[in-house]
Amino acid sequence: MHTTQVVFIDFYSLFDLYQSLLNFLFDFIGLEQFTYTSTSWMSYTLAGISISFIVINTMVLSTAFYVWFERRMIGRFQVRRGPNRHGPFGLFQSFADVIKSIMKENTMPKEADGPVFAIAPIVLLAPTLLIMSVIPFGETSFLGELNIGILFVVGVTSVNSIAIFMAGWGSRNKYAILGSMRGAAMLISYEIPMALGITSVLLLAGSLAMTEIVQSQEIWFIVVMPLGFFVFMVASIAEMSRTPFDQIEAESELGSGYNTEYSGIKFAILFLAEFMAPLITAAIVTTLFLGGTQGFDFLPGQIWFILKSFTVIVILLWFRATWPRLRVDQIMSFAWKGLFGLGVFNIFLIAIEYFIFTNFGQDKLESSDMLYMGAINWVLAIVILFVLINMFGNKKLERPEPIPSPLANMNQEVD
Repeated sequence: MHTTQVVFIDFYSLFDLYQSLLNFLFDFIGLEQFTYTSTSWMSYTLAGISISFIVINTMVLSTAFYVWFERRMIGRFQVRRGPNRHGPFGLFQSFADVIKSIMKENTMPKEADGPVFAIAPIVLLAPTLLIMSVIPFGETSFLGELNIGILFVVGVTSVNSIAIFMAGWGSRNKYAILGSMRGAAMLISYEIPMALGITSVLLLAGSLAMTEIVQSQEIWFIVVMPLGFFVFMVASIAEMSRTPFDQIEAESELGSGYNTEYSGIKFAILFLAEFMAPLITAAIVTTLFLGGTQGFDFLPGQIWFILKSFTVIVILLWFRATWPRLRVDQIMSFAWKGLFGLGVFNIFLIAIEYFIFTNFGQDKLESSDMLYMGAINWVLAIVILFVLINMFGNKKLERPEPIPSPLANMNQEVD
């Protein structure tokens, strides 16, 4: 497997296109004083605006279709139809929901903090879109070559906790504030295991650039370090506030969490960010653990990337449709007592194995070395996860015999 050549529009191809168009235009109207250097900044700006326009609209449209896909699939899981009224197979349901949200009245509580209340949805959505700028879709990916790409992803995703707290605080609603505080505590807690899972990837890749992480995966990292994949995947699900970690919006306890007071287009933006999160998470998981655009020659690398991301999306959807919601104390306990220790153990394990295999005269790990590491790590992962399940699972499989309270006078004989 290898990273195939770019076949879609990228920044450099657009830059060359605008450069040639501008030079032709200036030569045609007789402005020969505009040289390549003087027009390059125009081409650079136009290429950046075009890429931003393409990425933003592609992600928004993809999210709209993903909402339809998720609702249809969950309907199948729960033996019901799902959306089926608007368009063939209910395909236009998401667009109908968007139109409905835009037409709804955009209300705001009288005591709300206006600027904070209004900007919170944007603060939640913007980081989600920014992450796509560093996802490599080929060897010549523009910002994918950023030498601190993965740190950029970690830093941007940490803004979500601030945005959620802003939404709850700006609403001046006690239930919204309670939901945002619980959400912020959960997000901050699971950012640490997620960073530990990324650290094990960096040990093998030797770089923070997303393109070099993809190129270093002669053997996909999910094969080499299953524990690192498990830690990162679970932490990512919690960061998305998806089942079974959806305590931010525990409707039975909090009304609707941080978004209780939102309506209209602001409510739509909040849920756009929430449903876009699985797409972003799938792209990051594909880049870090599934080889990114690597694949066989009969399909372009971008097609392989989409297929891998879609597989991750289906797995995330499967979890949401079948797993029950955890209690908030179980969620926090699992982060600090389970994933944190597991992430630290995985880092030491990968570091020791890397030291051992590279001290036999090699400058870097060979494919055979990665396969040996994978065999060892999969055995350890099965054993450790079995122990973890027994530690955090419910051991009371049989229903206990109810003990009546002495205050109920149930033990007294009746004449």
